[in-house]
Amino acid sequence: MSVLQVRNIRKSYIVDPVLKDISFIVEPGEKIGLIGANGSGKSTLLQILTGDLSADSGKIVYAKDISIGYLKQETELRSFGTIYESCLAIFHPLMKMEEKMRILEEEMGTLTGSNLENAMNQYSDLLETFEQGGGYSYKSSIRGVLTGLGFHEEDFQRDPATLSGGQKARLALAQLLLRKANILFLDEPTNHLDMKAIHWLEKYLKDFPGAVIVISHDRLFLDRVTEKIFSLEHGVIQTYRGNYSAYMKYHKKEMELRKKQYEDQQKEIKRQEAIIERFTNMGKARLIRQGMSRKKLLDKMKKIDPLESHKQVNIRFTPKKESGQDVLQVENLAMDVPGKHLFSDVNFNIYKGDRVGLIGGNGTGKTTLFHLIMKKMRPTEGQIHLGAHVYTGYFDQEMTHLHHEKTVLDEIWDEYPDLTHYEIRRYLAQFLFVGDDIFQLVGDLSGGERGRLSLLKLMLSSSNFLLMDEPTNHLDIDSKEILEDALTKYEGTVFTISHDRYFLNKICNKIFALEDETITEYLGNYDYYVEKTTLEEDIPEFGGPTRTERKKQEQKEKKRREDEKQRKKELKTLEDKITQLESTLQKIDEELNNPSLYEDFEEVEVLSKNRQETEISLEKAFQEWMELQE
Repeated sequence: MSVLQVRNIRKSYIVDPVLKDISFIVEPGEKIGLIGANGSGKSTLLQILTGDLSADSGKIVYAKDISIGYLKQETELRSFGTIYESCLAIFHPLMKMEEKMRILEEEMGTLTGSNLENAMNQYSDLLETFEQGGGYSYKSSIRGVLTGLGFHEEDFQRDPATLSGGQKARLALAQLLLRKANILFLDEPTNHLDMKAIHWLEKYLKDFPGAVIVISHDRLFLDRVTEKIFSLEHGVIQTYRGNYSAYMKYHKKEMELRKKQYEDQQKEIKRQEAIIERFTNMGKARLIRQGMSRKKLLDKMKKIDPLESHKQVNIRFTPKKESGQDVLQVENLAMDVPGKHLFSDVNFNIYKGDRVGLIGGNGTGKTTLFHLIMKKMRPTEGQIHLGAHVYTGYFDQEMTHLHHEKTVLDEIWDEYPDLTHYEIRRYLAQFLFVGDDIFQLVGDLSGGERGRLSLLKLMLSSSNFLLMDEPTNHLDIDSKEILEDALTKYEGTVFTISHDRYFLNKICNKIFALEDETITEYLGNYDYYVEKTTLEEDIPEFGGPTRTERKKQEQKEKKRREDEKQRKKELKTLEDKITQLESTLQKIDEELNNPSLYEDFEEVEVLSKNRQETEISLEKAFQEWMELQE
């Protein structure tokens, strides 16, 4: 039996429809990813499902006795005393039950007869309820969840009022998970988590017995947690089985097929219109009637809508000058802040063209290292040297360089006064600030909009060394992929802090891990870092793979090359077949358009049948070609 049924939900703001006709069913234990562009209505839908917002119409039906948990993007932290006590308060009914059981235990020592029997029955009922509610494990659950989400034992007694915004968000998530609701609604739960905490949350949600609907721009998180995708686009939800990667594979094929179907139908419409026009212009009553019949059939044809083109950010980073080969050299760097030692004995080099990802837990000093490179702070020990002709550009995750009292237009123009009004408008339009958007105050922008504005300022800086602190935090998935493509094509050097593992895999050729108060360098992307750190015990004492491991790797590589060779061969065969079929189709169309055939209906029928069979063969060949491309 389903835990949630949603039927025909609609929601508009003034005259703009956000949700047009939302219907779906959630089964027990399902893990569902809700995706869509920023502003598509994802958070609005969760607010309606949880009762925080009313729908204009439609129906929401939960199963009986279902409890729900909702994590909003904007933290609403309920605190009682310390961090630990704030979590302990969730289990107040269990603690009262435990207290009642202790009282009964004392009473049973003095009671006799029926009074003792009644007390024992009452105690037995309480004990059963206590055990089912996790009475013997709630304290360890609190410690496990807090530790999993990045809190240390010494943090448990801190006052929540002293926490940073990210720490408060993690505490709110901990409280939500400890309530053990039957269905969880999570809006960007990984935003303030480091990689270890994200990994812990992935495992927790996979093992969680209830249902989950999660909004996330973390593509690897969606891959590892979800088994179904709700894609919210133009106010309507499309459902896809599988995780995010399965959705992307299917969605891409679906879009290609829809595009081809639309183009084929447009060709057929034009062909029919040409025949109708010729029949009508012939002046013969019989041909005119046939033309009218074709016109009626054409009018009744169910038209395929063209794919709507999405507005996309246009990012292109272009260095104004080429740097030297040595971009950054760090020697024996150490840093202390009041009350805490961050790191020491840090040594590394970054060279021209490197794309380096800096990873590590929250509070380890990653942003501080960037501030040291930017000379906003002085190190406790050590030296930092920028190479010749190195011009740095900085993306600040807090976006403190933006001026909230300025308009979007002035934010850019004041920084780059030599640009013309036309150039400013053009650049802003490339980053989706059009019309009256450019007169909005920066302080009134959403996180995603401020992120786009910060990226535009960075792009216009023409820097050849980009320092980027969590650049993907406020971007939707489409914008992330555009940024990744821009950085991949960038001819300068990139040093980025990120918790986005997909992003790190896509752009990085090195990973610097800030762990145990120093930096370790890994010559590969994030997957390579994971492989090296999790399989370290399998590496022989003196380094390097064993003979057996080398042999397995060589066999694996040999098979990969053979498979790739076969794939290319099949692709070439299909491409030749597609070319031949397209040529055949063109010849048939030329014959059908020959006026001498207009009265030879049998020949027209034969050619039309051949055309249909050729189109089917062509579509099948295209489908096989697309599958091989994957």
